[in-house]
Amino acid sequence: MRFKALSQLKTLDQFVPARAKIAPHTEALRQFDRRSNTWERISYRDLDERIQQWRRAFCKMNLKHGDRVAILLPNGVDAVCCDQAVLANGCVPVPLHAIDTAGSSAFIIADSQASVLVTNRQSRWDAIYLTHTVMPDLRHVIFTEESSPEARQDGVKHWDLESWLATGHGVTELPEGPSEGDLAAIVYTSGTTGKPKGVMLTHKNVVSNVLNTLKTVYPKPSDVFLSFLPVSHTFERMAGYYLALGMGCTIVYTRSIQQLAEDFRIVRPNVIISVPRIYERIFAKVQAKLARESGFVRFLFGWAVEVGWRRFCEKYGLPRQKGGITLLDPVVWPILERLVSKTLLNQFGGQLRIAISGGAALNAKVSKAFCGLGLPIIQGYGMTESSPIIAGNSLTYNHPNTVGKPLPETEVRLGEDNEIQVKSPSVMKGYWNRPQATREAFTEDGWLKTGDVGEFDHEGFLRIVGRIKEIIVTSTGEKVPPADLELAIEIDPLFDQAYVIGENRPFISTIVVLNKEEWRKLAATLDLDPNDPESLLATVTRNAVLKRIKTAVKDFPQYALPRNVHMTLEPWTIENGLITPTLKLKRKALNEKFAPQIQALYAGHR
Repeated sequence: MRFKALSQLKTLDQFVPARAKIAPHTEALRQFDRRSNTWERISYRDLDERIQQWRRAFCKMNLKHGDRVAILLPNGVDAVCCDQAVLANGCVPVPLHAIDTAGSSAFIIADSQASVLVTNRQSRWDAIYLTHTVMPDLRHVIFTEESSPEARQDGVKHWDLESWLATGHGVTELPEGPSEGDLAAIVYTSGTTGKPKGVMLTHKNVVSNVLNTLKTVYPKPSDVFLSFLPVSHTFERMAGYYLALGMGCTIVYTRSIQQLAEDFRIVRPNVIISVPRIYERIFAKVQAKLARESGFVRFLFGWAVEVGWRRFCEKYGLPRQKGGITLLDPVVWPILERLVSKTLLNQFGGQLRIAISGGAALNAKVSKAFCGLGLPIIQGYGMTESSPIIAGNSLTYNHPNTVGKPLPETEVRLGEDNEIQVKSPSVMKGYWNRPQATREAFTEDGWLKTGDVGEFDHEGFLRIVGRIKEIIVTSTGEKVPPADLELAIEIDPLFDQAYVIGENRPFISTIVVLNKEEWRKLAATLDLDPNDPESLLATVTRNAVLKRIKTAVKDFPQYALPRNVHMTLEPWTIENGLITPTLKLKRKALNEKFAPQIQALYAGHR
């Protein structure tokens, strides 16, 4: 019944008012107030009233229908109120990544021709302003956490939130709302190969993605979402924000990534939306803890994973390992569940029912462990240009080595070089002010080109093989998807980051960022000084690290195993321009930075 009511709505700004009428006292949002050291709870009725207050203040700015408002805010009540008010007034939100560089934010503000920037602190704006980027359309900056910002800079008026909201007092007539064909956002891609492009998503695009996702993964109205991905990330924006509010769920914003483990236990969520890196970090911590335990404890953990995995395979119709020892599974599982499985699930609060993973591939070893121990991670696949979900597993079918089946109303085909191509009501309108890039994004017959290589199994499940532009072709003709290798390497806690290379080279090599604590442990076993840069160049270090890498990737074909390695302790960050705000490697930038080291890795080889 609730899904039926939601399916009648056509634009995103209608979700909260509809819930406020149906269940006004239901908790919509919860965030931690550091001033009072308490959790602040906002009902759907209160949220709707706050949104109306923001709408009135925006109305006083005399923005025209379709004007852009850039939003650079941390996840929380203000971010939701701002986004919803902008949408309801018929304007277009331009979400900025809170962890992005000031230069990138300045470029997006200028490129989108935003009239208003809403951010939390003066320091954020100062950093953007000091890039000296020309932002000719920007007229106002609103600060949500500053009480007395500077009055004006170069014709841009500054407001604190209280003063700005006060300007809306007395406004009785609000602008006409959007239609389903109007833009619901301009979301800028991460820009792994150059300047980011603004993806134009309409209300119809996003609403259709919400509704079709709900046909495969259906949270209950009483469910609690724990939100920790940036709401500027399209995956979180659709699944962890619009979908959650549309279904009348409660969204709780984590205090910080550093406090995520504690927030899991405090909030006890039913649903989380995550990227693989979060699951992989949790798994790495479990592995590090197991390394300090007795051999019996490690055996018990491994046994629990194997027994649980067989049970998982049986439930979802996957091939099962056969053998006499499986006869004991029904007898030993209740014991293993109590000793191992529930201990792990309690790390997530003990109430987690839906754990969705997207944005990149999840390592098979990590997936097997979590699925086997009672947390069946649901993997999906999508891209910003498709609002974003294209395919996904579900609570009723879950093949962890795939990204599931295409969503309802979504057609997927394999084009030239097995490129995944998509037709769906959730596919973008195009790129903002980039007609040539828009044409290049589609085939002649109108299918969105994803740039990903895929394959279908006999049951129609989709598997991602790699990126067309990223597939490494060695000089011997072997094709190697680097992302899969990098994921496997990073499961070992010694490696924080990995970059696999080998295009037109005789073999695969890798550059890795070592975890400093794990490096100290390894250096001690090699009788080396971890603080001496020469230690990273020692032959004994190279051999030890290569051995660890080959163990991590032992399930790959022989031609894909790295034969040489360069090590560094300097992490690749957004600030140094080597990863994107969504934590993807900027391969071109890495290739340029490490050009001399790459040359040395292949010296003497042809």
